[in-house]
Formats: sequence, structure tokens, C-alpha cells
Amino acid sequence: MNGAIETVKEIKANKGDAQYHTCDVSKQEQVIAVFKKIGAVDILINNAGIAHIGRADTTNEEDFDRVYNVNVKGVYNCLYAAIPIMKSNGGGVILNTASIAAHVGIVDRFAYSTSKGAIYAMTLSVARDYLHDNIRCNSISPARVHTPFVDGFIAKNYQGREEEMFDKLSKSQPIGRMGKPGEVATLALYLSSDEAGFITGTDYPIDGGFITLNN
Repeated sequence: MNGAIETVKEIKANKGDAQYHTCDVSKQEQVIAVFKKIGAVDILINNAGIAHIGRADTTNEEDFDRVYNVNVKGVYNCLYAAIPIMKSNGGGVILNTASIAAHVGIVDRFAYSTSKGAIYAMTLSVARDYLHDNIRCNSISPARVHTPFVDGFIAKNYQGREEEMFDKLSKSQPIGRMGKPGEVATLALYLSSDEAGFITGTDYPIDGGFITLNN
């Protein structure tokens, strides 16, 4: 909530216009209600997501369901609400946030990797199904990006080893550092723009060489 408020303030301070709405993306009724308030939708970016540490035999059902409900069902709910609006308006752009975890095996990320693999598959399905409705759908697959989420994740799971783990996670990218939010935003802006009008059904890794150079 605080992040949304600050973002709206920043946009308005730069003479833009913005509003924020809140809902639980795992609850379809809440999502549909928010989209009705918004009205016309030209661009949908599915970015809500949560992480989890665990393997197939150490991830309990409750945690698996929690990750699935936000990361997979949440995207489905937004697609379900937004696509009819886009169709009635003559088209639109959808951008889903997948992950390098959809492409390579990452230790102790079973539920998270499962969810992001689903996002990649959903992207291909939506892109194919709505070609003739003038709706483009792509995804981006970031590696680690330095955000407050990462700092909180390290603080929660590696107490007393924060600096060590930050350095280790940074160096796990072949490029030697984590990504910057602005770098991801620039890619998202391009894929959502008219300049990317010939691009659909594609996933774009933004990973400092992780997928191709980390083998």
C-alpha cells in the first residue's frame, strides 16, 4: 500500500496522472471488482508474486498452495478480468513477469519455479489465442534484481549473514551484479509500446547472462 501511494505521488509530482487500487489477486471477485473500477485497459502487467524456499519433499501443501494462488491463479484472475475489456476496446498488450526459474533448475525453489514455468506457458497460450483480437502477450524472465524484496528476503532467511549472502547472490550472475529495477522497467516499457508491435508470444530473459553463461 505504501509503495503504491508513493508511486502515485511521484507520478503526479512529474505532472503525470495515476491512481492505485488494492485487492488480493488470488481472489477473482476482488480482481474483477477492481477492473470494473479502472474501466478501459490498454496494458496489463502481471507482476504480483511471492517466493518460497524448499524442495519437492520439503514444501508443505499450505506453502505450495500459497505460492500457486498468488503467482499462478493471480495472473489467471487478472487475465480473466482484463482480456474481455481489451477485446471490446480493439486490443491491448499483456506482459507477464516470469523468471529465469522457468528456464533453469534453481536449488530449493520448487514451488516458485513451478509457478514461473506456468507463467511462461500461459504467455504462449494467451499470445496464440488472442492474435486476431489484436492482443499481444509476452513475458520477461529476470534474474536477481536488487529491490527491497531482496533485502527483506535476505534479512529474513540469512540473519547475521546479510552482507555475505548479498555478495554471493550478486556474484551468481555472470555479469557480477544484480539487475536494477530501472533496467527491467525499460524492457517492460519497450515491450508495452507500439514500437514492439511485431513481438508476441516471446519470453525475454534479463539476467546478466545467467541462463546462457552460467553452465
